[in-house]
Amino acid sequence: MPPNRIIVMTGATAGIGQAAARLLAEEPDTHLIIGARGTGRQVPEGSEVLPLDLASLDSVRSFADAVTQRLGERRIDTLVLNAGLNSPDPARRTEDGFGVTFAVNHLAHYLLARLLLPVIADGGRLIITASDTHDPKIIPVVGPTTLDPEALAHPSAKPGRMRAYAASKLCNVLTARSLAVLDDVTERGITVVAYNPGLTPDTGLAGDVPAAARTALRVAVLPVLRLVSRFRPAFYPGTVERAGQVLAELTLGTTSPPTPRVYVSLVRAQVTFPAPSELALDDNARDLLWRESATMTGLAA
Repeated sequence: MPPNRIIVMTGATAGIGQAAARLLAEEPDTHLIIGARGTGRQVPEGSEVLPLDLASLDSVRSFADAVTQRLGERRIDTLVLNAGLNSPDPARRTEDGFGVTFAVNHLAHYLLARLLLPVIADGGRLIITASDTHDPKIIPVVGPTTLDPEALAHPSAKPGRMRAYAASKLCNVLTARSLAVLDDVTERGITVVAYNPGLTPDTGLAGDVPAAARTALRVAVLPVLRLVSRFRPAFYPGTVERAGQVLAELTLGTTSPPTPRVYVSLVRAQVTFPAPSELALDDNARDLLWRESATMTGLAA
């Protein structure tokens, strides 16, 4: 008999996604389809891996086609868009000509959500991993106060690494808000969530940092962050396991934000439901990003 629950996930081979995937694979009668680049990825036993390179819109389209073909008459219960990139060179362009951080973190997931939305089950779920770096009141200096999708897509000068990352996470929250108000989503009872896992050291986002530097971080910096977090909770260094556990709970629906909110934030290891940034709540910014992302991906707005 085919499994009753189908979960499709990006970013399941490292960090919080890998921790979540292990928990999801243990759920009875559940089949996990993972999009991953390359071969030899460590995935839970019984899950299925399909090729996906988020730096290529053609690869995103091929992955969506492959998932749809695998499903047949079945439907996705939860689509988890978790993969993220914090590129040391955010001005680097993808094969489609877009800035790599914007392309991987936002544009590819926007396209994937649009392509797979028709095959999400009624009452299903769509989870996008965001970050509180998108909010300048929480993370000053890097949190964006304006939105220019064209500048993010085609950076004319090398942007700051964390600024580019934070802007892409703003795009994730805005996209979640756009999806949540679509007629198809509301009529079919699909839950959309933007999830901030909080500051989580030892994820794949720091993969380019030398091992010695990561060790120094754990020994010297983490105690300082714990102290600072008493006054600034966003700087609390959480664990991959806890962040992954909450991602799994959101995927399964055992944790959800109260209607009509879409934002879930892990603060000092506790699940909270705050409002996102003022800019993330701006409907004009939301609609502008949706329209321009549609144009960039060749879809109708």
